[in-house]
Amino acid sequence: MLVALDWGTSNLRAYLMSAEGAVVETRRAARGILHLPAPAGVGGFERAFADIAGDWVRSDSKRSVIAGGMVGSAQGWIEAPYVHTPADVRTLAAHAARVPSGLGPDVLIAPGVLFEPADGPPDVMRGEEIKIAGAIAAEPSLGARAWFVLPGTHSKWAFVRGQRIVSFSTYMTGELYAVLREHSIPGRLMPPAPADERDSALGFDAGLAAARASSPGDLGHQLFAARTLGLTGRLPRNALAEYLSGLLLGNELVSALAASRVTREDGAPLVLLGDAALCRRYARALEVFGAAADAQLDDTAARGLWEVARAAGLV
Repeated sequence: MLVALDWGTSNLRAYLMSAEGAVVETRRAARGILHLPAPAGVGGFERAFADIAGDWVRSDSKRSVIAGGMVGSAQGWIEAPYVHTPADVRTLAAHAARVPSGLGPDVLIAPGVLFEPADGPPDVMRGEEIKIAGAIAAEPSLGARAWFVLPGTHSKWAFVRGQRIVSFSTYMTGELYAVLREHSIPGRLMPPAPADERDSALGFDAGLAAARASSPGDLGHQLFAARTLGLTGRLPRNALAEYLSGLLLGNELVSALAASRVTREDGAPLVLLGDAALCRRYARALEVFGAAADAQLDDTAARGLWEVARAAGLV
């Protein structure tokens, strides 16, 4: 009934789904918007779509197609402008863009979400709103009031109330880790091989502890410890990358937990959503900070895309 595309910067996942929202088949390819097959531009998107899902469409011309993620960005197949918070699946469906697939049916591309607080800088998400929609569909009680934490290159902390995304904040934790690991002086002491389990836990917990004990503005100084702790032998060098990870993640938690304190104390659950390995890392960090997650959900993008498709009348 439906071809659903979770199309990000690096990767493309395609789901063949039934009319009831069940995933019949899943395919994956390293064909994110920055890794299209030649030619680039519209032709590249059409070819990537045909490569991963062309046979699904050709076998049944009545199948609808929906996509979400960076495919709707300014660098995507077609730009689907952001919608403002508060936003739910009906909002996303109402503002979706359409683009010819090259194989017959149009592709409906969901927009991202823009949060513009009066007292702070704007924030955006594109793709995470789909996963949140899927999580609410899978666990309807979470739609009443909940914090969703989506770990990643740009981690999101999103507050949902009344089935709608009300506010959110982005933390560049994953990207900062990658940049510092690969392109900084502290990173040069970090061996490429991963640490063993003991040293990994030692470094990660030390980074979390440093972040938890920090004062405002300490991060710039603390980052240099990812070098000096290795130089002085206070941490094994193969634990320094984990120290850096714990330090950055811990600083994210210091900020995000303070921002969410009032609503969490008022009973809003904290839900980890996304990659299982990253969620386990966040779960460990939250325990150290005395704020255990109330639930953990795996990838819900397919269900979210189906919900937007239903709201748009595609299924």
